[in-house]
Amino acid sequence: MTDLLKLLETPLNGLKRPSWLGKLQDISDEAGFFEPLGKRHFASFIDLNETLIVTFESIQGIQALSETAQPMGWEVAREHGWSHLALISDGDTWFRDQAVYDLFDQLIDDGFFEEFDRVVFYGAGPCGYAASVFSVASPGATVLAVQPQATLDPRVAEWDDRFIEMRRTSFTDRFGYGPDMIEAADQAFVFYDPHEDLDAMHAALFTRSNVTKLRMPNMGDALQTELLTMDLLFSVLSQAGHGTFSAASFAKLYRARRNNASYLRSLLARLDVQDRPYLATMLCRNVVGRMHAPRIRRRLDALEKAAAEGNFQIPAA
Repeated sequence: MTDLLKLLETPLNGLKRPSWLGKLQDISDEAGFFEPLGKRHFASFIDLNETLIVTFESIQGIQALSETAQPMGWEVAREHGWSHLALISDGDTWFRDQAVYDLFDQLIDDGFFEEFDRVVFYGAGPCGYAASVFSVASPGATVLAVQPQATLDPRVAEWDDRFIEMRRTSFTDRFGYGPDMIEAADQAFVFYDPHEDLDAMHAALFTRSNVTKLRMPNMGDALQTELLTMDLLFSVLSQAGHGTFSAASFAKLYRARRNNASYLRSLLARLDVQDRPYLATMLCRNVVGRMHAPRIRRRLDALEKAAAEGNFQIPAA
């Protein structure tokens, strides 16, 4: 296993796409398998031990979010010695491709997922949708879906006008409706910002007895990026792989938002929109007392000046 783990330390950044794919294929073939799936998808499997992390990612996402341009699951695999199956797309496809369906059919027929003691499916956005629908291939798995779409079938989600180009794509055939497919999971976690209306509407469709919704208010529409910025995503995956992830454990991890500049600015903006200068002042004082935040410092100065002019009352600092 040591030699295989060393393979996962191979950086893939700085390579053009053909070279990047070639290197990824070489590593995957040596440690497991690599399989092209039509024109826009492929699978990479690293075989290490009885815990399997299944991630759905895009080439563009990997190269934008990973400093080493490696699939997301490799870091978790290196740290814990876990197996990793990556389903990778070229662009946002929601993995609606017969070749992908055929792969999962083959994995089911081969009893692939039955060889593992614990299986975790992960994805964000279109990949979160894929994590939910393909989790049906491994009953009893844990699913982590960040901002997933339930479906883009316009008969169900015509209110989602972000992906109009996908409306000719079928979301009603094999592996179709996320909330139905996720029912086979032991437990599923849906991460979303309730202030992002369309994401919240999709999250509502996932209401099931085995689904826990993890609200991340004021985090915006790029939750995966924020989870990575706060160094939380790999902790979430690690806990899920150990079977210890829960709403309570996430609440403890999520306290890291107190030091996340994007979250703090968003929260302050929301208080300003709601015209709550007292709470805005309290927030600014808390932040500037703990960290270097020039923008929030300037906002605090403006608030304290307004208070001094009698526009509202705040307690003495």
